[in-house]
Amino acid sequence: MEPDSTGPRRDVDPVVLRRRAAAVAGHTGDVSAARSLLDDEAPTVRATALGALHRLGALDRTELLDALRDRSPVVLRRACAMSTTWGGSVGEPPDPVIADAVAELLDHDDDTVVETAAWACGERPPAAARVVNRLCDIGTSHRDSLCREAAIAALGALGDPDGLGAILVATGDRATVRRRAVLALAAHEGPEVDAAIERALDDRDWQVRQAAEDLREPPVDR
Repeated sequence: MEPDSTGPRRDVDPVVLRRRAAAVAGHTGDVSAARSLLDDEAPTVRATALGALHRLGALDRTELLDALRDRSPVVLRRACAMSTTWGGSVGEPPDPVIADAVAELLDHDDDTVVETAAWACGERPPAAARVVNRLCDIGTSHRDSLCREAAIAALGALGDPDGLGAILVATGDRATVRRRAVLALAAHEGPEVDAAIERALDDRDWQVRQAAEDLREPPVDR
């Protein structure tokens, strides 16, 4: 049966259409179309346009910096994610200007932004001493457990000796943070690290115990 063309028609939300256009631009190589949507009034459109330009290798430093200073958490989270592979790869030293802009978001009032910024700070070592110190603060005292977990994970990825104290404190946090803290101990050595791993072997959470066992076991010869 043919659909009733005389019935009511629901128009597609124009924001959805613009976001779709930004996404398509990223897959068809249309840099101009993607760039034209970077200043869209809708955060979801701006974030999608940002991702499209990054996909095309056309996102410049000024555009990424502007996104890292956007008013919307949606765009800020996307910009943090882009920073981990912009101008290089995960594990490679970051652009210092971009790294500073990401680090500033560790003090944002939106917990989801802080969580994403903390994760991003750990993806491109090394990190400045002030960033490591801020991650230590977040990892041990932030009100949101996901932020604490992300900060501890970042400290583990960075492997900075100044982060060990916070990691050790986090081994006494809630289970999800304890698991991350035990894994973060892999980047460190010393009697306090060995003692923390031994304690984790008797943790009430089986995943914490498993993480400790994995660290304790010697490598298998092949």
